[in-house]
Amino acid sequence: MNAQKIIIIILILGLVVSNLFFGYKYYSLLQEFNKTKTTSQNQNINVNEKIIYFLNLFIEKVLKAEKEVDFETRLKLENAVREINDKEILDQWIKFTESKTEDEAQNNIKNLLDLLVDKIQTK
Repeated sequence: MNAQKIIIIILILGLVVSNLFFGYKYYSLLQEFNKTKTTSQNQNINVNEKIIYFLNLFIEKVLKAEKEVDFETRLKLENAVREINDKEILDQWIKFTESKTEDEAQNNIKNLLDLLVDKIQTK
């Protein structure tokens, strides 16, 4: 009986120690997950702010413009698009800037604006 009690006590202690170990691992992984989640949310907010900045700039300097957009403004818009750091948005911007006709430019800008709004909604 003593040998059985010792084995049972050892098994119970082993289970307690393993539960403590896995509980600690669970807690540390949960903290890491929450930290990563917060970082991701902050990055999404930052990207959304950059997209909104570009949208405001584009509306003010291009859509509301009464004359041709000057080089400095185009450079500012280009930098704002690149600052977003999204390949899909940049590719659509390049399509717009390389448009050959007014109709093509209008279609490309509609696609760009639609893409920008979609990006804000999905973040």
